[in-house]
Amino acid sequence: MTDAILFWFLALVTVCAGLSVVLMSNPIYSALSLAMTMVGVSALFVTLGAYFVAGVQLIVYAGAVMVLFVMVLMLFDLKHEIQAFTRGKITGAIKIASVGILAGLVVGAITLGTKAIEVSKAAETATGKTYDNNTMSLAQNLFLQNVFGFEALGVLLLVIAVGTVALSRSRGGTHARD
Repeated sequence: MTDAILFWFLALVTVCAGLSVVLMSNPIYSALSLAMTMVGVSALFVTLGAYFVAGVQLIVYAGAVMVLFVMVLMLFDLKHEIQAFTRGKITGAIKIASVGILAGLVVGAITLGTKAIEVSKAAETATGKTYDNNTMSLAQNLFLQNVFGFEALGVLLLVIAVGTVALSRSRGGTHARD
C-alpha cells in the first residue's frame, strides 16, 4: 500500500513539474522544472523496479541534456526573444495544429508500442527464449571496454560548459557584466 502511495505522490509531483515547464514565463525556471520532471520520472522508474532505466534516465536526461539546455539558454539574448513570438491568428493556428499533430503521434507511438510488446511476449513464450543477460553484457561492454569514450565525453562537456559561460559573459551576451 505504501508503494502505491509513493508512486502516486511521485506521479503528481512529476506532472506538476511538467506543467510548470510550460506555464513558467522565465526560461531558467522552466529549465529547472524540466530537470525536476526528469528526476521525478527517474524516481517513478525506481518505484516500478526498473533500476537500470532509472539510472540511465537520471544520468542522460537529468544530467547531460539539462546541462545542454541551460547552456543554450545562456547563449540566447532573452530580452529580445519574446518579440520573436507573435500572437497573430495564423501563428496561433499553426501552434494549435502542431500540438494536435504531436498528440496524434504520441497516441500512435503508444498504440504501436503496446502492440509490439504483445507480439514480443508472444514470440518469447513460443520460442522459450529469455533475454536476462542483455543488461549485464551491455554494462560490461560500456563500462569495461569503452571507458575512454565516457571519459572523453565528460571532458568535452566540461570544455563546452566553460566555453558557453565565457561566450555568454562576453560583450553583448545575455549575462554580460555591465
